[in-house]
Amino acid sequence: MTNCMVCVDAGVCKMKTLIIAKENDMGLIDIEIKSDCPNILKMSWKLEPMSPYAEVEAEFHKSEVYKLANEAIPHTACPVPAGIVKALEVAGDLGLKRDSVIKFVESEDEAGLK
Repeated sequence: MTNCMVCVDAGVCKMKTLIIAKENDMGLIDIEIKSDCPNILKMSWKLEPMSPYAEVEAEFHKSEVYKLANEAIPHTACPVPAGIVKALEVAGDLGLKRDSVIKFVESEDEAGLK
């Protein structure tokens, strides 16, 4: 498995979160969170080691990450939960390290769709 660090800049709130995902001796992924956001920190206190397979394949409403986010984060548009799942995915060797971006554009042409 691959150790993984993801930094999420949440945007207008200007709060950043560092997500550190590492495989433990049991084959689960430990998640460590360092964040400027008190809501993300509150969520992180309840994160337990996770199976990357179970979490990545879960439906949104059954995902442990999204359940905890629902309890702790008041802003549904927060990108940090997605960052946590991405870190789990890579640390579990289920995905490759590649940046994800949310970008505001002024026209469809700027979107770069093929």
